[in-house]
Amino acid sequence: MLDYKTVGLTHEDLKEIYKWMLLGRKIDERMWLLNRAGKLPFVISCQGQEATQIGTYYALKDEDVLAPYYRDLALVTARGISAEESMLAAFAKQGDTSSGGKQMPSHFSKKDLSILTQGSCVTTQVLHAVGASLSLKMDGKEAIALATLGEGSTSQGDFHEAMNFAGVHKLPFICIIENNKYAISVPSHLQYATDDLSSRAAGYGAFGEQVDGNDPIAVYEAVKRARERAINGEGPTLIEALCSRLTPHSSDDDDNYRPAEEMKEEKENDCMIKFKEYLVEHQVTNDEWFSQIEDEIKQEINTATKNAEKAPYPLPEEALTHVYDQGGEKNA
Repeated sequence: MLDYKTVGLTHEDLKEIYKWMLLGRKIDERMWLLNRAGKLPFVISCQGQEATQIGTYYALKDEDVLAPYYRDLALVTARGISAEESMLAAFAKQGDTSSGGKQMPSHFSKKDLSILTQGSCVTTQVLHAVGASLSLKMDGKEAIALATLGEGSTSQGDFHEAMNFAGVHKLPFICIIENNKYAISVPSHLQYATDDLSSRAAGYGAFGEQVDGNDPIAVYEAVKRARERAINGEGPTLIEALCSRLTPHSSDDDDNYRPAEEMKEEKENDCMIKFKEYLVEHQVTNDEWFSQIEDEIKQEINTATKNAEKAPYPLPEEALTHVYDQGGEKNA
């Protein structure tokens, strides 16, 4: 794991990063349990990718625009979507900030946090983020747009079109591939014929870099440098973060296609375990602090779950709101 001192992080920064990683993990684990208990219809997990997501978050500014993909629960939680808001979305309740309970879970969006509304077609968020980065450049703002996606989505034309456009126009854009080695059930070697997806950046006129996605410090350092390049007018960056997927693709997936030995290795390399060991090794904090944070997070998630379960469902007459024209007066 990268030395935190070399990238300007403090003990307090490391504790903050761990806290956000743990909150993302614990919300996710609770949702998984609720699904297995028959209370949530569908869950798609971020477990194993928290280091990449929180390392990314920690390098960004509030004014930067996010276009996350469906596995980015930890990222959007750190950005400001609360545990309760995520539970409301998972339970499809009226208070869901993304759609008022009418969209499937993990379609993260919140306007006041500059998190773009997400489509169900994979990879379209990359095009949306590039459009946002063009707007930021035209308006002369010192901000960037960032999109994330899985390595399977890099096989989509949208990805190549977006990266090409960003490179041609030297846009303030960062694209992060959260490479967990599987596009649902399809392993990486059947998706692409290279050991380094970030090497494709050269063809787009972008900077490319592959990082250890299980190391939040390494991810932070890479994204921070990418942001600086973007703000300085040096164009886009493509970062490939090599990380792990500790669960099936979704709650509806049977991942028996993954060898047992491989899963054992992935769990041993769990970023939560590795980062906690790092904090202990560098005497950043102690067992008392870890216990306190876990208790606080457990209480927060318990409250969020109870409130979401009690919250009202959308009204039947709202089913077509924002789907079809509702009539009424038109703006002049």
